[in-house]
Amino acid sequence: MQGLHLTADLYECRCAPALLCDAQLLASLCRQAVAAASLTLVAEKFHTFPGHQGEQGGVTGAALLAESHLAVHTWPERDGVTLDVYVCNFSDNNSAKAEALLDALLIAFAPRRQSTNRLLRGSDDPQDQANELLLEWLNPDSAYGFRATRRLETVRTAHQLLEVFDTPQWGKLLRLDGRYMTSERDEFFYHEPMVHATAITHATPRRALVLGGGDGGACEELLKYPTMERVVLAELDAEVIRAARQHLPQVHRGAFDDPRLQLRIGDGFAYMAEQSRDPHGERFDLVVLDLTDPDTPAQPLYTPQALRLVKSLLAQGGALAMHIGSPVFEPERVRQITLQLRGVFEIVRPFGLYVPLYGAYWGLAFASDTLDPLSRLPYEVDQRLRGYGIGDLDYYNGEVHRALFALPNYYQRLVQNH
Repeated sequence: MQGLHLTADLYECRCAPALLCDAQLLASLCRQAVAAASLTLVAEKFHTFPGHQGEQGGVTGAALLAESHLAVHTWPERDGVTLDVYVCNFSDNNSAKAEALLDALLIAFAPRRQSTNRLLRGSDDPQDQANELLLEWLNPDSAYGFRATRRLETVRTAHQLLEVFDTPQWGKLLRLDGRYMTSERDEFFYHEPMVHATAITHATPRRALVLGGGDGGACEELLKYPTMERVVLAELDAEVIRAARQHLPQVHRGAFDDPRLQLRIGDGFAYMAEQSRDPHGERFDLVVLDLTDPDTPAQPLYTPQALRLVKSLLAQGGALAMHIGSPVFEPERVRQITLQLRGVFEIVRPFGLYVPLYGAYWGLAFASDTLDPLSRLPYEVDQRLRGYGIGDLDYYNGEVHRALFALPNYYQRLVQNH
């Protein structure tokens, strides 16, 4: 039963008026369109309704296809048509034929306005919900997505909905509350710049705190530094770490088993507050806020209070890295977080890059009272990476380091210090 279902609502159609009220004429059009799309007609029924109050009646018709069906309804008094095309992909992928059939009818009816929808129906394996189209909304008006070949896990944790998929494009993919977090094949676009642009700016990073980041990707990048003595991973949801261990070894690459890594399950804000109050509490060279979005359980960690706690936990010469959202699709969020950072830290450097899994140019930020990533020249970045023995990076290098902080004009205007 897996297949493609297309619907279209057509307004102000400019076709010949007879096409909207003559069952035989409409049936002939549908037969021609079905044949041109190489679909198989097995039966049909078209009915013209009587006129009403001086208006001609419309037509309802259905063409039964070996591949499934086409349904048409017309409203002559409104110059309107609704179309419904469904094809099953059981023995063959008929999706392109369905698109061709819909396109042919759209051309014939010539609407001035139209609304179309595409829905993937069923599954090759209903139990695993294979071939799902996974959509994520970037804002109320914009969405994008990827196809999943297999749903590996769906768990309602104490904090969020956790899903893991196998996908043709990205391999294993983690989603939380309907939002993409990371994948096997593109995680380096996000983790490498966020971690290394900050770590390479520090003189000698030895201790790091990661808040969130339960997939282990940020920790894996930090642990590449031979100077790193300890990384604390404070993750709210133990189920994220469990799922990452089980499904995402290509993201964490064994970081959870590194003796330098300490896991702390629980509220990251509470952990920072506890360390800050303790005169002997731990201090860190680097803090990475690898969080879900502000409208999730991570919301308290985006507040000025949380940023002040981060600052209190930074050792002399320490720095913070965090993601701040898409300046394209979430400009107000990016602006607000940047302003909050500037209210706490002396040096704030927003940066950005395109992250394929997130479907957008993505904003991140560096913050410190003493360090400036722009002080590192490209040759120096490459030299330091070689000195640390870090040579297995897929994205980050000296030239990229400088490019990350070269902001497009619209991004500059968004985050400029007013």
